[in-house]
Amino acid sequence: MVHELNRTPYPNLLGFVCLTAAIASLAGCGGKIRYPNYYVLNLPAPIAAATQTKPHLGSVAVREFGAPAFLRTGPIVYRQSAEQLDFYDYHRWAVDPRSTVTSAMVHNMQARGIFQSVYLFDGRGPSDYLVTGTLEHLEEVDRGHDAFVEVRLSAQLMNLKTGDVLWRDTSSETTKLEHHAVKDVVTELSSAAENAVEHLVSSMQNHVVESSASLGGREGGQQ
Repeated sequence: MVHELNRTPYPNLLGFVCLTAAIASLAGCGGKIRYPNYYVLNLPAPIAAATQTKPHLGSVAVREFGAPAFLRTGPIVYRQSAEQLDFYDYHRWAVDPRSTVTSAMVHNMQARGIFQSVYLFDGRGPSDYLVTGTLEHLEEVDRGHDAFVEVRLSAQLMNLKTGDVLWRDTSSETTKLEHHAVKDVVTELSSAAENAVEHLVSSMQNHVVESSASLGGREGGQQ
């Protein structure tokens, strides 16, 4: 009977007390549940020129850009050093940045009139050319007392008939942050991404225009 007396007489009551204490502790750590804030890259579609030259090339599909795994997980990224990645736990992308950047590429290419038609790659529709790319960086970078945003995009244009890569380029944008709130980080990331996309499309256009004579012979019907 000695062993019986040493047992806890009210196990259910003890469990209830422990649970109540845990809930009270959580409430004391903040008083309320935190919900994530969601953001989107703001890359407005460019306005097409009032007059456009005749397209230099035929149809082109733009495949969704790739990205490192750390840019595809949802939380907004920041770097405290070149070797250390961290994430804002309660600040996340509402739309995959790869999708936003890809759509911006399509809109910019359509506005410039380089191709007869530009559309998102779906693996089914026939096209003469294919644009692929990578969103390599899209994050805040902390350097001592200063903070910056860094965006880097790379892309290439391939002739699907020959397999030749006709153009490739990389665009990097780094901007110092004047304000360090996350919404300000997203605003600067949006601006840097917009500039990077415009640089890539401009680079592509310049190369196509310069090479239009030789490309026109393979394209057929282009003057």
